[in-house]
Amino acid sequence: MENSLYAPGDPEPGGAKWADWKWQFRNRITSVEELQKYIRLSEKEKQDISHCLNIFRMAITPYYASLMDPVNPMCPIRMQAVPTIGETCVLPYEKADPLGEERDSPVPNIVHRYPDRVLFLVTHQCAMYCRHCTRRRTVGEEDLVITEPEIEKAAAYIERTPQIRDVLLSGGDPLTMGDAPLERIIARLRRIGHVEVIRIGTRVPVVLPMRITPELTDMLKKYQPIWINTHFNHPKEITKESEKACANIIEAGIPLGNQSVLLKNINDDTETMKELLLKLVKARVRPYYLYQCDLSQGIGHFRTRVDTGIRIIQELTGTISGYALPRFVIDAPGGGGKVPMNPEYIVSKDDREVVMRNYKGDIYRYPQPADV
Repeated sequence: MENSLYAPGDPEPGGAKWADWKWQFRNRITSVEELQKYIRLSEKEKQDISHCLNIFRMAITPYYASLMDPVNPMCPIRMQAVPTIGETCVLPYEKADPLGEERDSPVPNIVHRYPDRVLFLVTHQCAMYCRHCTRRRTVGEEDLVITEPEIEKAAAYIERTPQIRDVLLSGGDPLTMGDAPLERIIARLRRIGHVEVIRIGTRVPVVLPMRITPELTDMLKKYQPIWINTHFNHPKEITKESEKACANIIEAGIPLGNQSVLLKNINDDTETMKELLLKLVKARVRPYYLYQCDLSQGIGHFRTRVDTGIRIIQELTGTISGYALPRFVIDAPGGGGKVPMNPEYIVSKDDREVVMRNYKGDIYRYPQPADV
């Protein structure tokens, strides 16, 4: 906060109003005028942002904005939150629905791609609209939670599909909902006997950590097993506030994982990724996936070559603990699901032996057992 152009009329960080998640949500930064309270903008940047806002909305919590470098446009926090003119460039292979979610939607708000699990999109709103968002076509268009009849229609589909054992609540961000409406959805799912696990995908611990209240975690504890995955992309996002939010989730008995996106000039080097992963593990957050950036429209300036992610994982292997390493995946365009992008460690394999290369590049041989 010491570097911010923080607006003197706003509540002080650490105060009661600043720590109120509803105040943070109501006071999200949505215009160029509000943004200037936190960062310096040239006339060209103001024009570019205004132009971008005709295409996709901006919303940034005051908390997350306070983490930005006010003068450096390449600040990794700022780049994830503030629109740039690059968003107006749509490449030929980019799609509004790059993962084919609408194709795999048997009823509204449900994506059923894998046999035993579904994605349940319960809201279109987020605490912050990330510039690299996959669901730019819907998220942020309207700040709304789906209606009770829509919830029931989705739940009814899950109920009549007994192979579904795992439901992932996403959107938007489910934790931007109030406790009561969120509990109604979770309680409805818990009445379905074959639903064993409920998961929540959220960026709230990163961009609105004060949302993780005792009331929320007490409610979630009633419906175990609950699993949560969050979305830290850069070590600067791991603050005292975000660590406390993560600790509150974990101490409620809820496993907490992290899914990062590989983003050009933000986290696309080994040292930055190493710092992020080690800080996550120290905060008891399990690195789960590192995603190659999707082919959504207008986010080509965030995309790295796939080789970059493979190299980062290769350079980290053996230098940090295995439980600190995420799986690097591409969510295959058109709905093919997550495909691991692994460094090549098998040199050759036949009936006699496997020849392999370790993280140092040394060669080893493992004899194959004889068939009996």
